[in-house]
Amino acid sequence: MATPDKSGPPPTVTEPEALTPPPTRRTFMTRGLTFLFAMAGGAAVGNLYWAQPLLDFIAQDLHASTAAAGWLVTATQIGYATGILLLVPLGDVRDRRRLIPVILLCSAIALLLCALAPSFALLLGAITLLGVTTVSGQLLAPLAGDLADDENRGAVVGTVVSGILTGILVSRTVSGLIAGAAGWRTIYVVAAAVAVLFAALLHRAIPSLPPKTRMPYPALIASVWTVVRHERTVRWTLVLGATAFALFTMFWTSLTFLLSAPPFSYSVTTIGLFGLLGVAGALAAQRAGRLHDRGLSLPATGIAWALVLASFALAAFAGHSVALLVVVIVLLDVAVQGVNLLNQSRMLAVSNEARSRLNTAFVTGNFLGGAVGSAVASVLWATGGWTAVTIAGMVLSGFALVVWALGRRGPLRLSPEA
Repeated sequence: MATPDKSGPPPTVTEPEALTPPPTRRTFMTRGLTFLFAMAGGAAVGNLYWAQPLLDFIAQDLHASTAAAGWLVTATQIGYATGILLLVPLGDVRDRRRLIPVILLCSAIALLLCALAPSFALLLGAITLLGVTTVSGQLLAPLAGDLADDENRGAVVGTVVSGILTGILVSRTVSGLIAGAAGWRTIYVVAAAVAVLFAALLHRAIPSLPPKTRMPYPALIASVWTVVRHERTVRWTLVLGATAFALFTMFWTSLTFLLSAPPFSYSVTTIGLFGLLGVAGALAAQRAGRLHDRGLSLPATGIAWALVLASFALAAFAGHSVALLVVVIVLLDVAVQGVNLLNQSRMLAVSNEARSRLNTAFVTGNFLGGAVGSAVASVLWATGGWTAVTIAGMVLSGFALVVWALGRRGPLRLSPEA
């Protein structure tokens, strides 16, 4: 009996099919992995703020002026924005199980360089490099969005971002306590050891995922600007994000100057303790993620901006009152961190395939705004003190409210939102 001929040409495979990786089983975030991401992100981003409550302390030790010390915060922010732009897009084209630990190890090296810096100029260079390498938290946030399901993405990302924000705030307190007990260099040595620890833990815990896309590095970086140019929602959200972070760093940099001077004249340890008051803001960010999941992102954003404006108005009367300063810090951090999380959730919802690049645009814009805010704080403090800072805060808050009001019915609205 004849056997049918099966020796014909193989089936044709189209080019898109040939380049598309085989489908993989979706891995969802567990509570333990979410907690690890939040802890690691918080520990990483804390590197940006170790110096903030220690500006006078470092200036005296390295024989620099207070105004010059303020540039340590600005240099870190500029370095961070550069690292976000050049490194975070790699999350869309590399296995993040390897990428994130490598970046953490690089930050550990930069931390040790800060600890060993013999002069202010070398510390400025080392702390800029630290900013460049302190980007692992911003790789973890979009990775959490990839691993979470659609119904809980806002809550999961909110938890991770709240961990990052907690790291920003607690870092000031930890920095002040360690510097007061063992000198400012010790905090950088401790942070380097923590970075190495989390590099090992994340290498074991992160699932190995295939790259979401393949493209040359120059095209990858260029595609960040392509997303910004083509998505109106992205552009408007970037304006709000940069404004919020400029206000945030302007306030905290100026607060260090205020608390270091009469009538307060607090030590670095005491100044660092004020950072604990901002933990309420991190908790608010976690709740804000749930508001995004419920379709209430834009109304909640408007309320948060109104609260930012009210906070700076109250701050104008708090230059000699610790009690009022406490209220202002809590209100401002709740509002700014809520705005930040709602903005970030909106950005990550624009495209499933480009979350790392969207996060790149968002965080780069934020920290460029933060660098401007730190630099402006030094200028405002030198020219008009606390009064000039609070007036600038009210002006910028009013500007953001106008942007929100104009954009809430069009440019800021995602199609699934109510």
